[in-house]
Order: sequence, then structure tokens, then C-alpha cells
Amino acid sequence: MEINIPEVKAEVEKVFADYELALVTNDVDTLDRLFLDAPTTIRYGGGENLYGYDEIAAFRSARSSTDLARRLERTVVTTYGTSFATASTLFYRDSAPGKVGRQMQTWIKTDNGWQVAAAHVSIISEAA
Repeated sequence: MEINIPEVKAEVEKVFADYELALVTNDVDTLDRLFLDAPTTIRYGGGENLYGYDEIAAFRSARSSTDLARRLERTVVTTYGTSFATASTLFYRDSAPGKVGRQMQTWIKTDNGWQVAAAHVSIISEAA
């Protein structure tokens, strides 16, 4: 298996950027489109455990659209072959001083393009 084929990595970096823009602008339609519509899709969030696309979509539609701005650091996208990738990043919000968020996503290439099959978001105290 080839890791980080340049054109595949570029595809995933682009869709990851699309996801980030949709997240901070609360573009729910795009966020829903970028998650795999399957009962096996999982998203562990800062305060919720969501199993299946329906739970994730319901969470997105009910989520507040305020205070979504954030800045990313140390983003790492790794592709494995042509249809599997991970994206990991740290994020910071001005509204949460002293905290660092961590986000990991598993992306798979489907007939509908690249989609998230699993995600984990957590927030911890920033190391001194």
C-alpha cells in the first residue's frame, strides 16, 4: 500500500478544508454531505456520543451557530492507498482560553466522494 500519494493527499486536504469552512460557517448541508450516510458512522464529540448518520445529522441541525470560529494547528493528513485517509488537527477557540481541542477523522472515498466514516473531538487543558 502506498502512503501519501500526492494527488490523493491533495484531494483529502481539499475536502478537509471544505469541511472546516462548513464547520465554522455552520453550513449544515455540506457537513451532512461530508459524513457517510450509514448506521456505522460514529462521531464522538466534546459532550456527545453519536452513533449512525441520523444521530450526527440531528446533532448538526440542533447545534448553535454562534462562537464557531477557531484556528487550526499541526494538521496532519495521511492517505493510505487511494480510498482511505486520516486527518488530525489541534484547534483553539478564543472563547476557551487555556484549552486545546483535538479532532481526528477517518475519511473513505465513496461513490459520493470523500466522506467521514468516524470522527472524534475532545478538548483538554493546554500543557504549560
